[in-house]
Amino acid sequence: MEHMGFISLIPPLIAIGLAITTKNVLVSLFTGLFAGVLLLTSGNPITATTETIGEYLFPQLTDSYNAAVLVLLLFIGGFVGLIEKSGGSAALAKRVVRFLDTKAKTQMAAYVGGLTIFFSDLGSPLIVGPIFEKIFDKAKLSREKLAWIIDSTASPLAVMIPFIGWGVYIMGLIRQEFDNIGSDMSEFTAFLQAIPFQLYPILAVAIVPFIALTKLDFGPMARAEQRVEKTGELYWKTSRPLRYSEPVDENQKSYAVLIWLPLLTLFVTLFGLLLTHGFPFEPVAGGDFRVALSTAYLFASIVLIGLMVLLKVKRFSEAFELYSKGMQKMVFVLATLVLAWALGTVMSEMGTANYVIELLQDSVPGYLVPAILFLVAVCISLATATSWGTFAIMMPFAIPMAFGLDAHLAVCIGAVLSGGIFGDHCSPISDTTILSSTGAGCDNVDHVKTQFPYALLNGFIAFIVFIFAGITGSSLVFLAALAFMMIAVFLIGKRKPKHAQI
Repeated sequence: MEHMGFISLIPPLIAIGLAITTKNVLVSLFTGLFAGVLLLTSGNPITATTETIGEYLFPQLTDSYNAAVLVLLLFIGGFVGLIEKSGGSAALAKRVVRFLDTKAKTQMAAYVGGLTIFFSDLGSPLIVGPIFEKIFDKAKLSREKLAWIIDSTASPLAVMIPFIGWGVYIMGLIRQEFDNIGSDMSEFTAFLQAIPFQLYPILAVAIVPFIALTKLDFGPMARAEQRVEKTGELYWKTSRPLRYSEPVDENQKSYAVLIWLPLLTLFVTLFGLLLTHGFPFEPVAGGDFRVALSTAYLFASIVLIGLMVLLKVKRFSEAFELYSKGMQKMVFVLATLVLAWALGTVMSEMGTANYVIELLQDSVPGYLVPAILFLVAVCISLATATSWGTFAIMMPFAIPMAFGLDAHLAVCIGAVLSGGIFGDHCSPISDTTILSSTGAGCDNVDHVKTQFPYALLNGFIAFIVFIFAGITGSSLVFLAALAFMMIAVFLIGKRKPKHAQI
């Protein structure tokens, strides 16, 4: 296998090191990219600069596949920007409040609310959190519990859905590596096959209703629940709750139709267009899928803007400004994706993955590769507090290693995605962690402390099951992971003291 030896590791090591120290994914990816081009151009900084721009960045923008992904992300961003400010979610919540007469129902309502706002991992906490904040207070449920629920239905759910920004981003990374190794496999098919192996996200989403219905809280979460139940105190005396800067305006006109009709439009348009291409009985070409998805988001946005104007929730100029701002928020994602594509190209030319495969092929069996990838992704995402950056760094390793070491491809992809979400879920400086604390109106440190034991349990189970997944390649291993999770929660929850110290 052709490679440049140890120096082929320099670009990703620089990207990882800078990501850890600076917490800035864009700077890290660009510096790693530039370092790689500098090595390829024999150390000439002027040539390296011009080639970084002309030979590695520009081609990412002119490639038809990449351009389609970037345009799609803009459509998604515009739609999310409208949904977040339409007030539809608040109106929907008001209709179901009267049915929430138990703690379990209240928690499940917040859970379903988080699942409903699946299209925005960042918007979900700021939509669901403020809606249920007072409802949880009345039910004597802790703010920490609300933060955990909305955090668990944010990125862990979003990463498993192919037709939103997360899925499009991940499929873009997968496609790049398939092109680099000369594979004609569909990135959409690879993503779908990896969903059952996204073990940590599956466990993170599944543990919420299990604990809500069984009342088997443990660790700091159990103490937080007892605090509210026994004293009525929303916070510990040392807590410094984060406040949502734009609370829900109770006087704003809001209608439930502002959320369900645009979503219905989106799904009807998407699946209607896909049916013309033989879906679900025939594979849909990536280009056709992206066109259908872009069209669906565009139509849904048009319907939502029309409703907002018709119902006098916003003027047309205000609604269109929200749409534009939603698009602008995607610029960071677009820049990250372009840099990740370019860095992946440089690493391919340097033979980075080939070198790693050559080092490991005689010492690491293929079935252990997913578990190793999971651990490495966990470390990177914990240190950098970004799952997207972790995916960008790890995918150029994972896919070539899967092919080169005869490891199961879908399991390897699932391991990278699981590790990225786990680390992001546990980091106190992760954007979703901070937004979940903010949306729930609780202290960020309290949120991390109460969520961490649940996340650690699921992470440990995921690591063990990844070993079995690497051996069997069976998509049913997620059922074993769910069974282990339920047994572990039952045993731990039953062992907790009846009167935990507050």
